[in-house]
Amino acid sequence: MRIKLTLMLAILCALALVLSGTSRALSPVQSPRAVPTPVTAKNYGYTVVVAYPHDTKAFTEGLVYDNGVLYESTGMRGQSSVRKVDLKTGKVLKYRTVAARYFGEGLTLLNNRLFQLTWQENTGFVYDKNSFRPTRTFSYTTEGWGLTTDGHALIMSDGSATIRYLDPNSLAVTRAITVTDAGQPVTQLNELEYIEGEIFSNVWQTDRIARIDPKTGHVVGWIDLSGLLLPTERIGADVLNGIAYDAKGKRLFVTGKYWPKLFEIKLVPKG
Repeated sequence: MRIKLTLMLAILCALALVLSGTSRALSPVQSPRAVPTPVTAKNYGYTVVVAYPHDTKAFTEGLVYDNGVLYESTGMRGQSSVRKVDLKTGKVLKYRTVAARYFGEGLTLLNNRLFQLTWQENTGFVYDKNSFRPTRTFSYTTEGWGLTTDGHALIMSDGSATIRYLDPNSLAVTRAITVTDAGQPVTQLNELEYIEGEIFSNVWQTDRIARIDPKTGHVVGWIDLSGLLLPTERIGADVLNGIAYDAKGKRLFVTGKYWPKLFEIKLVPKG
């Protein structure tokens, strides 16, 4: 009896080993995990098409082009404003001051409403485009730096590597992306402009603009704008800041804080 039981156990063990080997043989081969292809950012220089006058008293924070005019947000407490400016002459056509306790920041235009951020006051303002009449305020938990729109959502920077999307009606954050270049976070993202499916962002205290893929956050291009101002024009001027785009005319405009000029430029690939 013991011999029969031992023989039966041996047969069952052998059968289990055979089935186990068959199972392994039939299991699908696990392919190696896909490694994302690194994004290599392209580099661009520029040529100047036209240089327009710009108010040297404007500490430019946000810039928007619309139908032949510019809308501009300026900073510094006690000097912050929202302006409507004639592109060709630099003349201020309409002006609204911001209360002295606020430091004006990014600006964008959507559905005939101007949206303006403030720096450290966690407060944004919404104005009627035509009258500059304030229609509401909104709050956010971060600092306010740059602001643009893709025609549907507001897109906001706060000086970090994070860019947030806001619903233009509720002003609630709907999603966020982290901006990286070759896998490394890119911080100091400032003034924003949505151009042809990309987010252009000034990098504060540099002469560079990052071109960002809004789906992935990857920097797909770098624009070097060094040398825009002559050394004599640099006297009294602060850093590059201010991007606007004429979607119909395919024109790109840039300026800076206290700059004497606003430039229409064309990008030139390097290398």
